Amino acid sequence: MDKGLAEQAYRRMYAIRAFEEKVEQLFAAGELPGFVHLYMGEEACAVGVCSALKEGDYITSTHRGHGHCLAKGGDPRRMMAELLGKTTGYCKGKGGSMHIADLDLGILGANGIVGGGIGLATGAAYSADLHADLEPGIRRKVVVCFFGDGASNQGILAEVGNMAVLWRLPIIYLCEENQYAEFSPSKPFIAVDRLELKAQAFGMRAVTVDGNDLLAVLETTRLAVELARDGQGPTFLVAKTYRIEGHTVGDPLTYRPKEETAAWKSPERDPISRFGRRLMAEFGFVERDLEELRQRARAAIEDALQFAVDSPEPEVTALWEDVYA
Repeated sequence: MDKGLAEQAYRRMYAIRAFEEKVEQLFAAGELPGFVHLYMGEEACAVGVCSALKEGDYITSTHRGHGHCLAKGGDPRRMMAELLGKTTGYCKGKGGSMHIADLDLGILGANGIVGGGIGLATGAAYSADLHADLEPGIRRKVVVCFFGDGASNQGILAEVGNMAVLWRLPIIYLCEENQYAEFSPSKPFIAVDRLELKAQAFGMRAVTVDGNDLLAVLETTRLAVELARDGQGPTFLVAKTYRIEGHTVGDPLTYRPKEETAAWKSPERDPISRFGRRLMAEFGFVERDLEELRQRARAAIEDALQFAVDSPEPEVTALWEDVYA
């Protein structure tokens, strides 16, 4: 990782944190419709993975998808406008928090259905493989499918995992093992000790990585991307991380010990703090440099909020637009 990419990665991780903190404030103040699922604590997963992708590569996201969208280069203005239900939002204010997509950036969409992106991502990988076969010389596009512990129990993962190995599809199944599935610890509901064992049942490459270490995520993803682009098929990547907030804003968190959350939020384990120390140790950054990057990220989020607030509400006639079924 060169200094420029390192700086961008830190800024994007902090922008995700700042975006989610602002969303949490807006929801608590009653200014956001619907529910929101925050990504705080998992920033190194999204940014590490997306930093390994090229323009034209695809991702599918989850109900906890703000971080993925920002990491792939999504516009925080259009994201915030979507959350506030404004016409300038990614889905013209009709999709909300769980349905943000930007096809031009390869963001095939967040999904309110647990595991809903798994089949979509595999279909996109099949399409990418067909195009590579039909147009020799073009770079094969790669797809990353983000999902969590709970979604690893969805039956569709077994179906598409088998297909992906048989057809050597250019896809990375990225399980963000954040320790929880909705309002329950995930471990009691998963039969295997290590999630990567699920993929090994299909003969799929499987790797577990520290999901709070951005450089480890980036390095591991880069290798998986190279293999996928080279026609050597899928990889199942497990990023061990932690969801430091509840399932939704307002979750009372009565099902997990406070000391567990405090340990994961500590500077020793927090992904942004950890990467900040790497920047100072390996690239010569000082605290003043990091604070400047944080200020730029916060300013971008404040600008996004102001843009959303100033944007118009949809007209009633918009109910009949973009309706296909």
